[in-house]
Amino acid sequence: MHHRSLVAPFLPSLQRPTLACLSWLMVAALCLAWPRPAQARSTPTEKSEPKVEKAERTEKSDKQSSDKSATPVRDAGKEEGAAENLGVLRQRLAERLATRPDPAPAPSAKAEARSEAKAESRAGKRAEPKGHGGELHWAYEGEGGPEHWGELKPEYRLCASGKRQSPIDIRDGIRVDLEKIQFDYQPSGFAVLDNGHTIQVNIAPGNSLQVMGRRYELLQFHFHRPSEERINGRQFDMVAHLVHKDADGRLAVVAVLLERGRDQPLVQTVWNNLPLEKGEPLPAPGQMDLNQLLPEDRGYYTYMGSLTTPPCSEGVLWMVMRQPVQLSANQLNIFGRLYPMNARPVQPGSGRLIKESQ
Repeated sequence: MHHRSLVAPFLPSLQRPTLACLSWLMVAALCLAWPRPAQARSTPTEKSEPKVEKAERTEKSDKQSSDKSATPVRDAGKEEGAAENLGVLRQRLAERLATRPDPAPAPSAKAEARSEAKAESRAGKRAEPKGHGGELHWAYEGEGGPEHWGELKPEYRLCASGKRQSPIDIRDGIRVDLEKIQFDYQPSGFAVLDNGHTIQVNIAPGNSLQVMGRRYELLQFHFHRPSEERINGRQFDMVAHLVHKDADGRLAVVAVLLERGRDQPLVQTVWNNLPLEKGEPLPAPGQMDLNQLLPEDRGYYTYMGSLTTPPCSEGVLWMVMRQPVQLSANQLNIFGRLYPMNARPVQPGSGRLIKESQ
């Protein structure tokens, strides 16, 4: 009201535009004179702002310096943690690899061929038999081989300590007019047995021989590969041992040497009747005549020796036919697949007398 009273005397002389301008001026003056709020008066001045900014900059600088000093510690901690984690991962990977079966590499053609050859060789060899108590039985190789026969059982001690053991290398024999062996072999029934050491043929009673005033009954015959006997150092492809016994229990063995050549009919008869299982004699149909196995020349070597298998009993009369008998390569191979080697090594002669037919 006070302002209007001051201006009122001049109002009639002023035009309308001038009134409008004055009105705006009054409004502006009122706005300037209006008291400011407390918040506006408390706003920091330009002089206080530098102090705040300086404090903030100091705080930031301290923080950065602390961060810089703490950075190596944190980095070292991170590196130690990473190394520890890497070690744990490696340990876990090693444990998994240890428990995980390694994949079998694909065998090469040569490796497969060698593996097949080894398998065939193992198939051809007989495993060393074990008794019911797990005791080791005699064999031709390994822990039960000939060099250990005398240790396997007390009753086998002669295999190691005997002085009249067989086989021997027959040489330097004395040629004399030996008594002819009188063979009395007849066609007879027979059974074929695979006893785990050789192929054995059990002959029905009624076959015998007579020599040196004694009569010996034929019990069985069997085979060895290669021949156990040697003649002046020569070893043959195989040998057949014909085992006889007299009424007093004395043994006489006729050895028929076998060499590669043409088919042998009697041997083929034996192969035709091979049993499928070991330890079970297979009775064969028909009969066999042992005269077919003997050579035409009945000259022989003779000496006193022993059984060539445990218990290696001594006091055995040996008669080794001088002329070998032939059998075919196929017949040799058939036995070789069953028993590649079942011959005892030659034993010391120990000064024994050997006689030979003239």
